Amino acid sequence: MSRVDFYHLQSQTLENVLPKLLEKAYETGKSVLVRVGNEERVEFLNALLWTYNDQSFLPHGSKKDGNAELQPIWLTSGTDNPNMASLLFLVDGAAADNGELEKFSRVFNIFDGNSPDALQQARAFWKNLKSGGNECFYWQQD
Repeated sequence: MSRVDFYHLQSQTLENVLPKLLEKAYETGKSVLVRVGNEERVEFLNALLWTYNDQSFLPHGSKKDGNAELQPIWLTSGTDNPNMASLLFLVDGAAADNGELEKFSRVFNIFDGNSPDALQQARAFWKNLKSGGNECFYWQQD
């Protein structure tokens, strides 16, 4: 069973929240996989992580950069895990099934609370995970 944290964004965007969460994840020394809903957003987030804060550095990459096995943070729209990550971030509607989640020690599902589709997807994912015996935690911005 995996621990899955649901992050319900309401007042901040993914672009504001994801870098901060990735900084904390990187500090653990564990490899991170960020699964994104589509390849265009992968490259957008990849560029964002280089420029979001001139006082911070997050080593990361995507298919465009290569050397996946050397990247502590890997961004992808696929189901691959080339950096053998133990932490999985699901963003922009990306999904994972119960069997796949068992490969990660912790999963973070970050969704836009202002999108009815994202809310519906998160609720369905929560119900599926709870019925599978996973530990689920919910965090909502106030």
